[in-house]
Amino acid sequence: MARLAQTAGLTDIQQEILSTVRDFVDKEIIPVATELEHRDEYPQQIVDGLKELGLFGLMIPEEYGGLGESLLTYALCVEEIARGWMSVSGIINTHFIVAYMLKQHGTQEQKDHFLPRMAAGDIRGAFSMSEPGLGSDVSAITSKAVKDGEEYVLNGQKMWLTNGGTSSLVAVLVRSDEGHPEGTAPHKSMTTFLVEKEPGFGEVRPGLTIPGKIDKMGYKGVDTTELIMDGLRIPANRVLGGVTGRGFYQMMDGVEVGRVNVAARGCGVAQRAFELGIQYAQQRHTFGKAIAQHQAIQFKLAEMATKVEAAHAMMVNAARKKDSGERNDLEAGMAKYLASEYCKEVVEDAFRIHGGYGFSKEYEIERLYREAPMLLIGEGTAEIQKMIIGRRLLEEYRFQG
Repeated sequence: MARLAQTAGLTDIQQEILSTVRDFVDKEIIPVATELEHRDEYPQQIVDGLKELGLFGLMIPEEYGGLGESLLTYALCVEEIARGWMSVSGIINTHFIVAYMLKQHGTQEQKDHFLPRMAAGDIRGAFSMSEPGLGSDVSAITSKAVKDGEEYVLNGQKMWLTNGGTSSLVAVLVRSDEGHPEGTAPHKSMTTFLVEKEPGFGEVRPGLTIPGKIDKMGYKGVDTTELIMDGLRIPANRVLGGVTGRGFYQMMDGVEVGRVNVAARGCGVAQRAFELGIQYAQQRHTFGKAIAQHQAIQFKLAEMATKVEAAHAMMVNAARKKDSGERNDLEAGMAKYLASEYCKEVVEDAFRIHGGYGFSKEYEIERLYREAPMLLIGEGTAEIQKMIIGRRLLEEYRFQG
């Protein structure tokens, strides 16, 4: 990819970081990704390598042992990693969101306790909003925390935890009616708890069970699980920020940057699909010439490359907006929506270029074809993004009649 998805205005440090990550992806991820994915095997060696590179602390401030880099740097690294294998970028994403929430909303004691070990990769993060009976409707959460002295007792079932088994810290969003009178809006009576646990499956601490991995169509390797709380006791000092009732806003702040991450993942997968498609089109011959010489294939390649470029530009814009300190939910929603939709289309076009071979598990495009759909759902469906975009547009372009 000598020309597509380039980012203007990067510093020398950013360019050096990206070059290092790109080299790691080419040498350590792409050669083994398909084999590991087909076995649904957790990529421990790859994760250890990312830990050595310091990527688990990329956006954690230097005072806590991190690299103190921007959201843009992080998103561009994620783009490179997803180009190699999207599941690996998912392992980092949930960790990053929890670290970001701690940095933005945690008490000083919570930051001092968790962030240095998160920067080193010794603590891996996961976050949990969804439940079996709800998807995008976060206000319908039924899991609940009840205060009991200096502790809270948590009960309920959560769903779709990325890193549910391998994580040792989970940010969990539940209802907490304490201090919030009956009739309080649901989003004002939710609290985020920082739940420490042992990595693994089964009962990982008293009152907390992580069942086995959910078997998925794609997005394999990374463990996706449920989380069951049955009388789970959490000390009051593990309420994120130290005050109840702020959990919804804390989680939405984390999801907002998470949407930039998902957009970056879409860009990375689309880039890899384009690379595979244009390479195969020059190798495969029909009717006496490479199929890349057929106008129909050239048109397809032109459309794919344009979509890769457009998605990358919107992702970069959303990241830079957040880094500037401005509100970026409109830009993040647009970037996530466009990148995930374009990713699906570019992957399908590359699949079509491969013809019958695209249906074979021996070819990498088969894996990408199963991975792309997850991006249509993660961090909010296309329909949710459209709702966010529409509401923000009405705020910006309010008719004065």
